[in-house]
This record gives sequence, structure tokens and C-alpha cells, in this order.
Amino acid sequence: MVLSEKETIRLSKLLSLVLRHNPGHLGLTLDAQGWVGIDTLLTQAKAHQITLTREKLLYIVETNAKQRFRLSEDQQRIRASQGHSVEVELGYAPIVPPTVLYHGTATRHQAAILQNGLQKMSRQQVHLSADVATAQQVGGRHGQPVVLVVDAARMHADGHGFYQADNGVWLTDKVPAQYLQPLEG
Repeated sequence: MVLSEKETIRLSKLLSLVLRHNPGHLGLTLDAQGWVGIDTLLTQAKAHQITLTREKLLYIVETNAKQRFRLSEDQQRIRASQGHSVEVELGYAPIVPPTVLYHGTATRHQAAILQNGLQKMSRQQVHLSADVATAQQVGGRHGQPVVLVVDAARMHADGHGFYQADNGVWLTDKVPAQYLQPLEG
């Protein structure tokens, strides 16, 4: 099965909404780890006149470049890999991060971030990238991008926890300002 780009984007945005931010939009309830049954999701989508089939869902999960969604081992449940604003416990174990990580943002936020650090804001954790290109792409979604370098090795040595989501995004609770600097260009 191949979906049009427009249909893929529309359904991917719907999945992001209900699996990360507002499961009630379709009358869903996520379990404590963020999972919902695929059959339940499909039933609720149909009840809201949304044409979402198992085949379309699997296509979106398999082709999503950012790997935003994950299926359970038995292929009966789905959840978002990270980025939740609703309370869930994804169960990622703390691990040692690379020496540096990166955070992409818009230039208009740079001064405040360098003064106050990175805060999780409406999400459960701060999202960091392992490479500059990804951070630039993320920052570009919000305006003129700027990339900040995170001294992850020093943060970790100072007791800050790091986690890696299924899709490779690095997560931490906050990044105090002393661990940040702009990427030299």
C-alpha cells in the first residue's frame, strides 16, 4: 500500500495528536506507558469518520522518517516514541550520552535559552539530537534556525540523566545554561 503524501501527512499529524498530546480527541485512553490498542484506535477513528485502516496505520509507522511511532512486539498496540505532553512513563533506561548533543531552535529563542537553559516546556522532557543536521532541521520548523551545543559529557558527570528514545532522539529533564553554547559556524 502507498498513500499520497497529503494523506500520509494528515494521518501522521492525527496520530501525533492522539498519541502524544490529546488522546481524548478520539475518545482514547493511553495506558501508563503511552500504549493504546490498535483495534481500539481504528474503532475510535471510524466513529469519528476518519478513514484509518490497519494497512494505512502500518504504512505510516513503517515509512515515517522520524520514526515517531512504535508498535508493540505483538503488533497489537501503538505508541509515540517521545514528545508527549500527556503524562506517560516510556520506560527508557538511563544511558551514557555522547560527549556532545545538539538542540535546534529559532534564533529568536537563543538569548533566553542561553540565559535560562533548556526547559521541557509543555513536553515531558527536553529533546536533543546526536547530529547538527537534525538539530538544524528541528530549529527550522520554528523560524530561522540556530544550533546549540550541549556539553552532555559534563552534564552526565554532574549527575543529569539521559535517555534515548526508540527513534534515536536524546531526552533529558532540563539543560542548565552552563552546559550550552552556540555552534560555531
